[in-house]
Amino acid sequence: MEKGPFVCTGCALLCDDISVELQNNNVSRVDTACRKGVSRIKGCISPMPCTVDGKATDINIAIKGAASVLKAAKHPLIFGHGNSTLEAQIRAIELAKKLNGHIDDTSSFCQGPLVEAILYEKLPTCTLDEVRHKADVIIFWGADPSHSHPRHLSMYSYFPRGKQRQRGWEEDRTAVVVDVRKSDTATVCGDMFYEIPIRADSEFMESLVSALSNKVPKTSFNMDPKRILELANILKKAEFGVVFAGLGMTYSLDSLEPLFRLMSKLNETSKFHLIPMVGQYNMRGFDHNLFKETGYINRVHFSGESIDHGPNHSIVELVNNNIVDAVLIIGSDPLASLPGQVAKKLSKISLITIDPCENLTSRKSKVTIPSALSGVECGGTAVRMDGVEVTLKQIIDSNRLTDEQIIARIMEEI
Repeated sequence: MEKGPFVCTGCALLCDDISVELQNNNVSRVDTACRKGVSRIKGCISPMPCTVDGKATDINIAIKGAASVLKAAKHPLIFGHGNSTLEAQIRAIELAKKLNGHIDDTSSFCQGPLVEAILYEKLPTCTLDEVRHKADVIIFWGADPSHSHPRHLSMYSYFPRGKQRQRGWEEDRTAVVVDVRKSDTATVCGDMFYEIPIRADSEFMESLVSALSNKVPKTSFNMDPKRILELANILKKAEFGVVFAGLGMTYSLDSLEPLFRLMSKLNETSKFHLIPMVGQYNMRGFDHNLFKETGYINRVHFSGESIDHGPNHSIVELVNNNIVDAVLIIGSDPLASLPGQVAKKLSKISLITIDPCENLTSRKSKVTIPSALSGVECGGTAVRMDGVEVTLKQIIDSNRLTDEQIIARIMEEI
């Protein structure tokens, strides 16, 4: 039996044209999705077991165990959220407030600065649908969507024939890649690849600003000034330009000021927007939720009626400085993504993991609670990488509790 369309939660594109075939309440076939999406929709290779202290137990005992750990903690942290629904994220924020705890997510060490700048209206942005229909100049900066978001080029950014771009990539769109290596996306873009040294993003931005100001650009890495001037001319003539900012850009910049200057200069003569290349399907959703509640997107500490915010409340600093004594991890695998020394220290803290799938972090956790797989075993809402809210539909029946339900149960026990 074929059903659809559904939304894929394999990445923050949240592709909404997915159809599936079901057999005995299992997904037997997935159409339209990329390989990442198919893997996500077909479910976990290693489902999360329900355990306390490494021993199998039922979910009621695991929830009581999680509540006990959090109640006993003096400085608990709630972390993750990027693979949870908006509804679960709101519950997690409520729990952090109830515990007078810390709350943080992966944006604290990836795309957070860009999302924050957009929410504070320091960077102009647009939707992916506007990109599909209007964009004539696209820059993939420090990003390789051919691998990170496999349907990006075909569904939204380069190949589609939009309402105002009927002739598509052959005549109506120019795609540029700025990166430290020739990625598969750069290969697609051909001559419009600009290779820069590691951590030279700021310098290249400044050289572009010079070129856009009709000055001869200079770089310490000896890129031909004519190439930079040619790029500047293309950008000046753009009717609707978009910069897709990847982690390569984010990690390179010590400050966003060079990016602000570039975007401001671009918008003197043309119309340019920026969209961060968010990975986890609802990382941006958490940033929006916490921003509404506190005015901050991450790194928050609740203490009674007061709210503290700053780098010292990030998971990295909290762990490095031996501050937190319990961590509730929701839909994330920090032991696999944090730097080795930080991960080693984190593994020695009392961990609770809520996730559909077993991972490195769950194997080191004191309590593990299996949850329903969002967008497959339960519905909800999420925020796409461009800030658009999307409704997720349930595909198959499941008796597993959702993240939202599990967090609510933990709150009741506390």
